[in-house]
Amino acid sequence: MDKWSTSRRHFLRQSAMAAGSLLAAPALLGCQKPKKRLGVALVGLGGYSRGQLAPALQMTEHCYLAGIVTGSPEKIPTWQQRYSIPDKNVYSYDTMHEMADNPDIDVIYIVVPTGLHAEYAIRAANAGKHVWCEKPMAMNVEECQSIIDACDQNGVKLSIGYRMQHEPNTQTVIEYARTKPYGAIQSAEALAGYAGSGQGSGWRFQADMGGGALYDMGVYTINGLRYATGMEPVQVRSASRDIPNEVDVTTTFELVFPNGVKGSGKTSVVETINRLRVDCANGWYKLEPMQSYSGVQGVTSDGKRLDKPIKDQQARQMDNDALAILNGTPVLVPGEEGLRDIRIVQAIMEADRTGEVVDL
Repeated sequence: MDKWSTSRRHFLRQSAMAAGSLLAAPALLGCQKPKKRLGVALVGLGGYSRGQLAPALQMTEHCYLAGIVTGSPEKIPTWQQRYSIPDKNVYSYDTMHEMADNPDIDVIYIVVPTGLHAEYAIRAANAGKHVWCEKPMAMNVEECQSIIDACDQNGVKLSIGYRMQHEPNTQTVIEYARTKPYGAIQSAEALAGYAGSGQGSGWRFQADMGGGALYDMGVYTINGLRYATGMEPVQVRSASRDIPNEVDVTTTFELVFPNGVKGSGKTSVVETINRLRVDCANGWYKLEPMQSYSGVQGVTSDGKRLDKPIKDQQARQMDNDALAILNGTPVLVPGEEGLRDIRIVQAIMEADRTGEVVDL
């Protein structure tokens, strides 16, 4: 088969893509100096790869953009010219397994639609390459576990692309959950969304590809509530999803954490919302915005500003993940973290469908 020929399945993938210890990071940067920079191959050249990851890989110290995988050959010349990618490091989805024999590639970053994460993350692991998988990790718990198992069996590291856990102001909130400077946590709220039209034909509007508000933006809220409280929820008390067509455009939910701590979440693709707030016995603190590419800022009830600058969130994330590989240390956000969020996603969907409390 010609390198760029595609089956109907691959054509659908091309169309979909075209349309559409937690404070370890500073410590990692202080570890012994690595011996090399890691070569990263991006799988999927959609908007996030083009607009965020590839530019960030021009700023990284410990990794660089070495290769690409795409089902759209017309994109290749631009990427090769812009990033000096040699022909031998360009692959199609049908040939990406050949990266097993390419020493230039150390890491494969999965940036295809969520419904394809498991398939291509497993292929990457089976090629003997470390795997960085964009969030949400996969469609369900079983797929998440299959990725974890494949990486374990092949002796490669797996990291999920939760850039916020690498961001310094978010890390302050994570530390507050541990030290409780404002007393016991009583409740938390996480809101994440953007004001889109709620209509379209790309993969973000296809349920089997991981479209809709809950998968697209909901993991920001779920992960935020978990790291802001430092606890795992024990229940989904309620959930409501607005599904005008195939996927939800807005979802609200309430989680119950140990000791009766409540966590409320809202995620939307038709409303701009961007806040994480924690209320405690003796005060409160919040991040607003909590997940903007342009920066995260916050404030506490006693007037402290949470505004540590960072040059680029994705560059910090990838450098930290590269250092974990080079130094043989644990990654900051392992596969198990992505799996926990997807378990909650599925429970929220069940709570909405049944109208009942779902135990976790």
